[in-house]
Amino acid sequence: MSRRSMFTLAAAALVLAAVLAWWFTRAPVVAATVVQPAPLVRTLLFSARVAAASRVELGSTLTGRVREVLVAEGATVRQGDVLVRLESEELRAALDQARASERQAAARLAGLRSSGRKAAQAGVAQADSVLQAAQAELQRTQELVARGFLSEARLDETRRAVAVAQAQLAGASAQRAANDEQGTDVTQAQAQLALARSAVSAAQARLEQAVLTAPSDARVLVRAVEPGQIVQPGRALLTLALAGAAQLEGQVDERYLEQLRVGQPARVSADAFPSQHFEARVLSIAPLVDAQRGAVEVKLSLPQAPPAYLREDMTLSVQVETGRRERTLVVPVQALAGDREARSDGTATVFVARDGRVEPRRLRLGLATLEAVEVLEGLSAGDIVLLGPAPAAGRRVHADTSATAQRAAQASREDVGSALGNAMGR
Repeated sequence: MSRRSMFTLAAAALVLAAVLAWWFTRAPVVAATVVQPAPLVRTLLFSARVAAASRVELGSTLTGRVREVLVAEGATVRQGDVLVRLESEELRAALDQARASERQAAARLAGLRSSGRKAAQAGVAQADSVLQAAQAELQRTQELVARGFLSEARLDETRRAVAVAQAQLAGASAQRAANDEQGTDVTQAQAQLALARSAVSAAQARLEQAVLTAPSDARVLVRAVEPGQIVQPGRALLTLALAGAAQLEGQVDERYLEQLRVGQPARVSADAFPSQHFEARVLSIAPLVDAQRGAVEVKLSLPQAPPAYLREDMTLSVQVETGRRERTLVVPVQALAGDREARSDGTATVFVARDGRVEPRRLRLGLATLEAVEVLEGLSAGDIVLLGPAPAAGRRVHADTSATAQRAAQASREDVGSALGNAMGR
């Protein structure tokens, strides 16, 4: 081999060694972001349904055939409006019969208080006069017997006549007492009249139960009855949403219960109208957790003028604002070492680029969302936080803070997460 060839090979080896040395000692480029104060809002997304403040099921307390149904689903009714009528001929006949019995009892009581009372008084007067005549006759007979003009037998007859007259007077007096206001006949007649009036009231009430009316202003949600049907007590014929402010009802996983507070604002949209949003507010949080679903019921109040397209039981998407910072230090979740979420103790580790080298930082975290977390301690504005896989602590690094690098790091992290998820799924 010529000296020229050997020189060429040596030069190539030196170049290759230099390239390899540069390759192994170069500072790797890692996507990064500059920590700056920014607003941070945490939201909780769940599904809810429109529900009336009060919903009632209207039914009949009688067994009968439906004559007519006067409302349709969706109709608005006022308090006292007739909704359903049952056939009532038999009930009307029972009411007429009860009223006739009432009139009969009243007539009997009136008779006792007028003509019956007068007849009893006349009977007492007649019996008294008969007694007085018998007593006078007894006195004359006693005198005549004492003089010897009449026999003792005649005296016995007049005594018997006086006894009979006294018995007749006692009977007439008893009859008059019975016809007095506190007497037995009048008391019995009064009781019969009261019983007849109660029967009239009961028959009237049953007749009124054959007509179903709206308990208050409401809207008809369900009509489950048609004319000609036989209905029985306990069966719901109509479902009404009573007038009042509607509200939203949703189920939230109990893991997020700590984030919820009464009064928190929410942004709501209907699945059927996704481009139209309106505001709501957390009204109440149920004190009981559903053990089967592991969820808690949350109710939200609607604005005074809710959208016209809302319907009972419509499905809605609710986004409740559970936390807000107007201006605070934040870092992307992808910058946290290890898990995407902060540790349970509220701390996490990030890697920063300082003087061209990797440096770990322990952070104390605050408000956290799916994309970013609040930094309470451990970082300052202007620090450069690495987003991609970082070299070991102390190694040289080149931090690329361009938006393109940040998007690439985010996409790479999402691809890794998706691959892990697929692997776990298999």
